[in-house]
Amino acid sequence: MSTNKNKKETKKAKKLSRRKQLKADSENNLSKTKRDLQSYICIAVILLITSGCFYTSLNNGYVNWDDDKNFAENELITTINDKTFWENSSKIFKTHVIGNYNPLSIFSFAVEQKVFGLDQPYYWHRDNLLLHLGCVFFIFFIGKRLGLGYWGASILALLFGIHPMRVESVAWLTERKDVLYGFFYLAAMFYYIKGKQVGFKKRYLAIIAVTFLLSLLSKVQAVILPISLILVDYYLSKDSKITLRSILTKSPLLLGSLIMGFVNIHFLSLNGSIGEQEYSGLVRVFIGSFSLVVYYIKSLIPYELSPLYPYPAQIPTYFYVSILSFVATAALLIYSYIKKWNVVFFGVGFFMANVFLLLQILGAGQGFLADRFTYIAYIGLFFMYAYGIEKLIAIRPVLKLPILIATGFILTAYGVMTFNQNKIWKDSGTLWTHTLKYYSKSTLPWGNRANYYRDNKEIARALHDYSQVIRLAPNKAEPYNSRARLYFNFNERDSLLKALTNYNMAIKLDPGNVEFIVNRGATYAKLGDGSRALENLNEAEKVDPSFANIYLNRSVINNVNGNYPAALIDIDKYLSLKPNFPDMWYEKCRLNNHLNNPSEGLKAANQAIAMNNRKGLYYYERANSYYRLGQSASAKGDIQAAQKLGHKGDPEMINMIMSSQ
Repeated sequence: MSTNKNKKETKKAKKLSRRKQLKADSENNLSKTKRDLQSYICIAVILLITSGCFYTSLNNGYVNWDDDKNFAENELITTINDKTFWENSSKIFKTHVIGNYNPLSIFSFAVEQKVFGLDQPYYWHRDNLLLHLGCVFFIFFIGKRLGLGYWGASILALLFGIHPMRVESVAWLTERKDVLYGFFYLAAMFYYIKGKQVGFKKRYLAIIAVTFLLSLLSKVQAVILPISLILVDYYLSKDSKITLRSILTKSPLLLGSLIMGFVNIHFLSLNGSIGEQEYSGLVRVFIGSFSLVVYYIKSLIPYELSPLYPYPAQIPTYFYVSILSFVATAALLIYSYIKKWNVVFFGVGFFMANVFLLLQILGAGQGFLADRFTYIAYIGLFFMYAYGIEKLIAIRPVLKLPILIATGFILTAYGVMTFNQNKIWKDSGTLWTHTLKYYSKSTLPWGNRANYYRDNKEIARALHDYSQVIRLAPNKAEPYNSRARLYFNFNERDSLLKALTNYNMAIKLDPGNVEFIVNRGATYAKLGDGSRALENLNEAEKVDPSFANIYLNRSVINNVNGNYPAALIDIDKYLSLKPNFPDMWYEKCRLNNHLNNPSEGLKAANQAIAMNNRKGLYYYERANSYYRLGQSASAKGDIQAAQKLGHKGDPEMINMIMSSQ
């Protein structure tokens, strides 16, 4: 009886345990759902705040600081359409832009150009902001997975999202590479952390591999991801150690980083960027150490933010003293590793790993530091700040409200600064005017603002700024060339003579500069001195036969002189160097028609229309080719297409084509 009784009690207990387990599972699922809902509410609010702080960036246009080279004047972007899309896209992934190999970023510009056109900067800026919001999204959930609570993860995400040092990466279209590489970088990092915590499913490994590759193709700084993941291993390990196994498991990623690093060094060398340095040798170490000090300070106090931080004319004493920043950082990393202060080691280590190659010790560029260099690197410092605030609240719960109020005040100040900082990127005028507030002795902002005024026909302002550049750098040739271009834009003889004087001065200071010689030749042509114009262009060809504008200008002169065969030879030379210029294909068609070679004219017209099918002039000239070939129906169709696009053409020729059989 007792045995049966025990069996019944055991069976009853099992039923109760099962019920309790089901109840517990239900409560856990409910709790998880509640936690997920809280997380999504938090991130939704954070994204809304970030969008508000960057709303002013959506009103911005383009600036004359690399926006022109990256897309506005990049023929692979400007000539893209349905017919050229795949060919241009292929070339984008095979070439560099001013020494930078970031083809995915450039490809994104090509897509925007095809969809929106260059006259809709709002959409381009919107895409930058959307990518930044994607980065903020991943940052919040990375913070959660690294052990931060809702307050800590929210503070981390807001610091990343609205800190004023983010503005350059989001508001400057050229820095699409920051937000694009950052998005894929953080996606790979998130799924790596998730894989370590719940197990590496095949899809996680695939996502990590693909996003890492996409990040590498967006910006070279992605090469640091394997180091960041090693630091994640350290942070999540039980004994707070970096192991050989952790390093070896990153071998495939490290190999990818190594390959992409060599590719970028190759393109930088081709562009000559590596050798373009204001200082060399040991001095650059002190430049790097001072930059590090500035980055530490600006993570808390973002003062005097500028698009450009030019090198000083002489290295001040405090640059040399700043070497202590390297010593202090190294000491802190060693001490925190020994003491197993994993938050400090992870935070400082992540920051240093992602900023070290950008300290300009071996770098190149016009500035010795840049706000954009901190886009990913600051995650390490922001993580420490968020963790510290959350820890302080846990230790002193009575101070929770004052701590959160103080934190909210700081974040609000950052947000207001960001909101206003976006406005300086509205156009080149606002950009360089802001820069000149801090660096009025630097020639670059004066020169770039002068170019902006020149292009917008604000002559007096442009002349004033060019004069400032020449005052600061009287022995530099480029300012004279730029001022000459301003005078060249006017057809009055006095203005053209002033242009000639400035071009002569530029050539005197830099005799081997082919651009200056070509520009002087074009000036002689405008002055009606064709022989001296050709003399200059022929001289330029001897200096550098790969400079395409030689042939553009000479073809125009030969065409005016009625030397059509010579003009056609120059057009072919130009197109061999710059095949993506539809106007020159049109000129080739026109000259071939004039020389009674319509079959070649037709081929050239087809090329022009393939690159730009919205220009009526191209259809009009192709109609001429068709007519000469006896293809009346095709000729009539092109005349109608030209008229629909607003090109009127020669009435006599149109009547002749439309009445043909």
